[in-house]
Amino acid sequence: MPASAPTLIASVSRALELADAVARSARPVPAKQLARTTGLSLGTTYNLLRTLVHEGYLGQEPDGFVLGPAHPSQGALSPGALLAKARSALGGLRDHLHAAAYLSRYEDGEIEIIDIVDGPASPRVDLWVGVQDSAHATAFGKQILASITPGERADYLQRHPLVSLTPYTVRTPGELERRAGMSPGVSVDDQEYALGSKCLAVPVAARGFVGSLAVSLPVASRASAETLARELGAAAERLSVAIGTEFTI
Repeated sequence: MPASAPTLIASVSRALELADAVARSARPVPAKQLARTTGLSLGTTYNLLRTLVHEGYLGQEPDGFVLGPAHPSQGALSPGALLAKARSALGGLRDHLHAAAYLSRYEDGEIEIIDIVDGPASPRVDLWVGVQDSAHATAFGKQILASITPGERADYLQRHPLVSLTPYTVRTPGELERRAGMSPGVSVDDQEYALGSKCLAVPVAARGFVGSLAVSLPVASRASAETLARELGAAAERLSVAIGTEFTI
């Protein structure tokens, strides 16, 4: 056996360790965090990450590393695989609509944000109140509440009472139901969560997955609700297919 074989095997093992660390994370992972997690030196981590990105096993985002299309865990919806699917869809929406984009889901009786993609020209809303206490005031939260069963919705609202965040926030379950019935498939937050901001959301549905895709803009934005809903719907449909494929492999 060549003398270099043990070194090559060690390098492969370290690269796999880095890729697995990214796959386990529900957020993009910076190189320094990966070095700490794996115990590798920062120089070795950077060298291996460059190789993994080049081969398609990882992708590099501004805030860290995510799974790439060649990583085998893309065939089972791990947190990292879901993040990779979300990041691509959200980045496309942000660039196309010039708006911050959000993906959220309903999991184990709670609503959680999977990812947010924004930019200097499309800043996110300052989520100063936790999602569990404010879902009724957000477009993505209202969309998920409209998508789950009446029993699940009643249970959620019993555990998370409606609180007023602005003068425009919906205040009763009855009003929440009424607004949901006014525009099925599209939910709107018009300064209900934060003054000066408006949001639109549409459902993302796949086997075993209930979620919502949303964008936020300043109230002064001239973008029409019809255009935003159409673009969001098309992106959500593509994402639903991608997520559904991952669940069924």
